[in-house]
Amino acid sequence: MELLVIVTSIALLQGFVFAIQVGSARVKYKINAPAVSGAPEFERAFRIHQNTLEQLIILIPSMWMFAQFWREDIAAGLGLVFVIGRQIYRGAYIKDPAGRSMGFSIGAMATVILLLGALVGAVMSLL
Repeated sequence: MELLVIVTSIALLQGFVFAIQVGSARVKYKINAPAVSGAPEFERAFRIHQNTLEQLIILIPSMWMFAQFWREDIAAGLGLVFVIGRQIYRGAYIKDPAGRSMGFSIGAMATVILLLGALVGAVMSLL
């Protein structure tokens, strides 16, 4: 389970760093809470963080469930693919939100494989 703990921690740390970036953008662009709109640069940082949180809710349990029925190293590897996809997503989104598709797709594909793999593993275990 060590690999899963490490990758889960990395994914959560990435989300935390994105939160810090939102806070920094709030200060830089003078966007006082609870406002979530204003400078486009702030809005991009905010959406990157929010979308990442939305994805983590699916990724983390999927990764752990996949590892339960298949292999921990594969689950952890797919989790790392998600983290890399999120970094690509962030870099593209900051430059131009229209370019975020590749990073999103990388992370989403890893998550779908984990989720479907967990489901298939559970059904096979029942049979």
